[in-house]
Formats: sequence, C-alpha cells, structure tokens
Amino acid sequence: MNVIHCFGVGLVGSYVARKFAEAGYSVHAYDPRPHRVLGFPGIEVHHLEPDNDPVDLMLDLITSDESFTFDPKSDLVVNMLPGDIGHSSTTTLAELPWRTVDLSFSQFTPDRDEQKAKDYGASILWDTGIAPGLSNMLLSEAYRQLGVLKNGEVRVGGNPTGPTSGWNYMAPFSPIDVVAEYTRPARVVRDSEQVTLPALSERHEIDVPEKGKMEAFLTDGLRSVLNSIPAEDLSEYTVRWPGHIQKFIDERDSGELDVRRLTSEWQYNEKIPEFTWMEVFAEGHDGTKMTWRVQDHGGVDGHSMARSTGLVTVCCVEEWLNDPGMLPLGVHPPEALSSEVVSRIVSRMIKEGVEIEGPLISGPDS
Repeated sequence: MNVIHCFGVGLVGSYVARKFAEAGYSVHAYDPRPHRVLGFPGIEVHHLEPDNDPVDLMLDLITSDESFTFDPKSDLVVNMLPGDIGHSSTTTLAELPWRTVDLSFSQFTPDRDEQKAKDYGASILWDTGIAPGLSNMLLSEAYRQLGVLKNGEVRVGGNPTGPTSGWNYMAPFSPIDVVAEYTRPARVVRDSEQVTLPALSERHEIDVPEKGKMEAFLTDGLRSVLNSIPAEDLSEYTVRWPGHIQKFIDERDSGELDVRRLTSEWQYNEKIPEFTWMEVFAEGHDGTKMTWRVQDHGGVDGHSMARSTGLVTVCCVEEWLNDPGMLPLGVHPPEALSSEVVSRIVSRMIKEGVEIEGPLISGPDS
C-alpha cells in the first residue's frame, strides 16, 4: 500500500488528506493544528510544534520508530504548508531522494533548487493547484496546439457567491498569503519581454457568467509559465467583487492596514455560500482563440477552493503513484505534464463535479 505524507492539513490540506484516505491510501498528516483530520479513518496524525519542520520529524521517526517506514520508490510527500514555511520544507526535501508534490505558495519558487534536487536524487512537482497549476497545464496545451501565443491570460478567484458586507471576501487559504499576493510586484510578459508591474494594476471590470460584474487586477501568479510558455503577452489576474481591492488600497495608503486584523476579518465562514471561478484564455498568432472556464461551488466533501485546488493535487499524486517514472530527477512545473495526464486530471475533476468548459485536451480519455 502506498503511504502519503501530508504536510499541512488546513482548509485545503485536510481535504486532500481525506480524499487520499477515502481512496484507501495510508496517510500521515503533519500540522501544528491538525483538528480537521483528527479521528478520520486512515489518517495518522503527527502534531508539530509551530517552528518544527515536518521533514525533521519524518527523519526522526524513520530512525527511531520501527513501525514507521518510508519507501521512496512507492511513497510520496505532499507539501501543503503555507508561504515561506512551506518553501523551507520543500528546500529541505530537495536534499532527499524522495518524490514531492508541492502545493505551498511562496515568493521563492522550488526551481531555485533544480540542480540540488538532481544532485541529491530528489524529484519535485510544484504549483499543483488551480492557479498556478491547472492554469499552467491549460496554457501549455494551448501552446502545444497554437504554437507561440500572441496572448495568454488567466483570471481566477475564490469569493462569496455574492457581495457581502465589509470586505466582500473571505480567505479560503492563509490570509497572510493573500496579502502577499496583493503586495508582491507582478511579473508578466509584454511584447515578448518579461517585465514587472505594480501589484493590483491593470484593474478592469469583467462579466462572470451567472454572477455579474466583478473586478480583476494583476497579481504575480504566472511563475514558471513566464519561462515555459513562449508568448507575446502573458498576464494573471485575481478576481474579486467590486470594492474589495479599493478598500485594501485605501487602508494600505492611509497606513491603517493591519495584517493581523485582516486574518480575523477575512476568516473563512462555512455558512456563507462561496465559489471558485477561473478563465484561461489563449490566442495564437493566426487568430485562433481557446478559452477554458472552471467553476465550483463546493460540495459535501469541501468548499470550492479546497475542491478545485485540492483535486489537482490529488490527481497529480495519483498519476505519479500509477507511473513512478512520470517525472525524472529535478524540479518540474505542472506544465511539464503530458497532454494525456492533463486530460485525465480534467476528466477526474469533471467527474467530481467541478464545471470545466473549453476545448478538449488530446488524450486517451478525451
């Protein structure tokens, strides 16, 4: 039986861990606050101290606990810790001959450890969420079909299903990571050159089907796509209800912005209906256009961001377990996956109830 070690079991990580356990895998969960998976059948919980690296705990257990085993050929690590904490663990994992699927999101990306991973025999697949993640895969598919893109755009956001009071928003993952998205300069491609623009710039109104007018603004979410997808223009925009980002800008500019307060005010509320929506648009130089739209409103198994993000991670892990040679040593972005793998991921997400509309992806199950 494959053993899957899940680092971080917050709103998204707990969904992923439960899906693995329900599928019959043996799951180990590592988190300072693992309450979301406590007592769940098939999940063994390891309590972390706030400053502890789960890799260190794993290594201690491997050497000190005879009942604890880890086989790099059949077992796998999934890193879902937030921000720089997650990046620190992935950096350590690059020094071990293990396979890692990395969902952590930090300013510092794992590809910095490419040579180190090869030297130590590690293999890492990173940015395995909806965006970055599925968005990368879809842009890559557009590039495979259209060649060098004239334009590629990703618009994505997880929001309440309608405007609410105050911020018109609640964070489906770490609020600190959301603030980082709002403050980090956005790297984009303009006229075939990578440039850096202010975060939150290029604000514009969009029409989201069945929801109405929303607002989109630049964020730094392209990451590996900046170097892997040849294009004349590439952009990634975060989508929010009107008024949200202006409120953030006003508090930032007045000096009233308090990240600790935002953590409370953006607290996820399970009683408020919410949805995740993404649009991936690509245009070739011959004028051919491709558009995918992804939407989820949550379900009995989890909220929409957990489902639409976590299912991508779950599928990547299961694809790798089914094909241990899927990726060589080194650090790999999601667009490195084949059309066949991406086709199966999309098909699985649709089967799980995620709405995905757009061009078919060439694969045996298309």
